[in-house]
Amino acid sequence: MTRAITADQWRSARRAYRVTGTRFAELVTGIRDPGARVTAEWTVADTVAHVALIAKMYTSLVRPDNAPLLDARGQDQLEKTTVDTVSVLNTLVLEDFPERDIGVLVTGLLADIEELLRVTEDADPAAPLDWLGESRVPLAGVLAHLVNELQIHGWDIAKALNLPWAMPPGDAALFFDLFLVGVLTHGIGHLLDSGEPPRERRIAVAFRSAYTTPVVLVLHRGRVTVEEPGGPVDARIAFDPPSLNLMLFHRVGKARTALTRKIVVSGPRPWLLPAFLRVVRLP
Repeated sequence: MTRAITADQWRSARRAYRVTGTRFAELVTGIRDPGARVTAEWTVADTVAHVALIAKMYTSLVRPDNAPLLDARGQDQLEKTTVDTVSVLNTLVLEDFPERDIGVLVTGLLADIEELLRVTEDADPAAPLDWLGESRVPLAGVLAHLVNELQIHGWDIAKALNLPWAMPPGDAALFFDLFLVGVLTHGIGHLLDSGEPPRERRIAVAFRSAYTTPVVLVLHRGRVTVEEPGGPVDARIAFDPPSLNLMLFHRVGKARTALTRKIVVSGPRPWLLPAFLRVVRLP
């Protein structure tokens, strides 16, 4: 199934790309200690560098006339990356780009956001672009992906340093609506490859929120497809977009999210959901 990207969705993705980038820049510019620990592996400066490098990669992606950002080793890793080895790519890229001055990084981040918006002003938001693991993502999905990166890593920094940080649900919803559904529609490549043999059992899960278009994701024989609602499903998920994103990226636990009713699971066979999520997973 191929879903059209509406003019409203494209406008929303472009607005969120600029607004969330500005908010992230304001958050990190005020931090006095760039060496403060955000995760076990990354400081504030490392986290900002990671986000800034993604923005730079995406600007290069939509400007094929530019010199490639990654060298041959980085490009090879990008092409063979799966969701389980994204950390390898992140480590490699951060080692090759040692800039950690937050002022320099923020200036580059905002410039790359504006450059991508300028270059794509009249572009087709559904135009597919090559992404990780030989997958394909629509242009609007690329913007939605960085909006999510900014939201998630802004959340990481704010939580570590006890700072305020909002994740507007309409902006968070872009990740599911434009990126996740987009990559599943255009071509997942080997992004979801794992060592597990594919299951014969078909599992259909309906996703619905107040901010996204209802959709059914189907896992069958190791392949994930997108279907319109209306057919039989095994499980239904009603979700709050920021909570779903934080859960999928392992920032909050499934039990906590369920207890707060931010994600509600129902349907005739909800016990099949763990098998579904072992395949349809994120880093």
